Amino acid sequence: MIRQHRDRFQVLGLTAHRSAALLQEQISEFQPKWALLSSSTAFQELVSDPNFPGQLGNTELIASSESLPERLRSAEVDIVLTAVVGAAGLPATWAAVDAGKRVALANKEALVVAGPLIMRRAAETGAVIVPVDSEHSAIFQCMQAGRRTNVRRIVLTASGGPFRGWTRQEMSQVTPAMAMNHPTWKMGPKITVDSATMMNKALEIIEARWLFEVTSEQISVVIHPQSLFHSFVEYDDGSVISQISPPDMKLPIQYALTFPERLPCPCRQFDWTQTACFELHPPDFDAFPALRLGFEAATRGGTCGAVLNAANEVAVDRFLNGELRFVQIVQLVEEILQSHRFDAHPSMAALLQTDAWAREEAVRWN
Repeated sequence: MIRQHRDRFQVLGLTAHRSAALLQEQISEFQPKWALLSSSTAFQELVSDPNFPGQLGNTELIASSESLPERLRSAEVDIVLTAVVGAAGLPATWAAVDAGKRVALANKEALVVAGPLIMRRAAETGAVIVPVDSEHSAIFQCMQAGRRTNVRRIVLTASGGPFRGWTRQEMSQVTPAMAMNHPTWKMGPKITVDSATMMNKALEIIEARWLFEVTSEQISVVIHPQSLFHSFVEYDDGSVISQISPPDMKLPIQYALTFPERLPCPCRQFDWTQTACFELHPPDFDAFPALRLGFEAATRGGTCGAVLNAANEVAVDRFLNGELRFVQIVQLVEEILQSHRFDAHPSMAALLQTDAWAREEAVRWN
């Protein structure tokens, strides 16, 4: 998006964990003021490349993420796009919100873990959070059509993943390779598995609860295999507004960067000369119990989101490593969620402690 709109944006900083080759390409093209590569192994491989020093130019290469929060607070920074997977993105998201920046939020887990604290701080600092996830971007866009106080219901759409229509018993034999075969989106391993279990939608339910200041009773999920209707907002007068576009993440990314402006976008466009059919189906809560856990965590709040997210991160990792069966992912998460010591109004420190506890329990679970 920045490549398309160089007259409007300048890259001040880039971060990566292991993607050294891609970071190297982006440093060479965009010449940011600084770049962070947090994996020590990847960092050493990058700096040992004899061709790399010449590509650095004036870019400062950083090996530790400790200074990242303060760099994000710099007066030079206007927009922070947080796209780190998991709770690892929470410190950067919090720093950007605390500094009153515009936050283009693709790190949904930050709100899953600490939604009330983040939204309260954003209100205090004037930070503007514009979601990047396709569903929450759609809701955000649809909410420009009316007052939030007149929103009756939010409807999150879901493709249904690779196992739409399967029974729980049929999913007992799912392998990591099968779970990685998403029908619509190309994503990283963790998010792809989350989509297969529909835990990703559970996380989105919790995120929507805090981001849009609605109750869990005002949130619904509908299965939409074509992934063209990216979510709906229903208003008190019965009007239902949807944001519709071909599945292409360039559009919500650009919208988060340019809001409230809409600029030409190099994303896929509809061909309105072709016949199209759209399906909407109710979700199967028996086959995908993660959805029920998402609504439970959104209703209870407190430490539930932190526990659900942490336990799931470990469970997915264990599944990909062959330690758990596919159907055990949600089973693990549910048992740890039910057994944790609930705190309705945790501090950030308490949330981080709860996160660590849930991870330890998930590692020991069998």
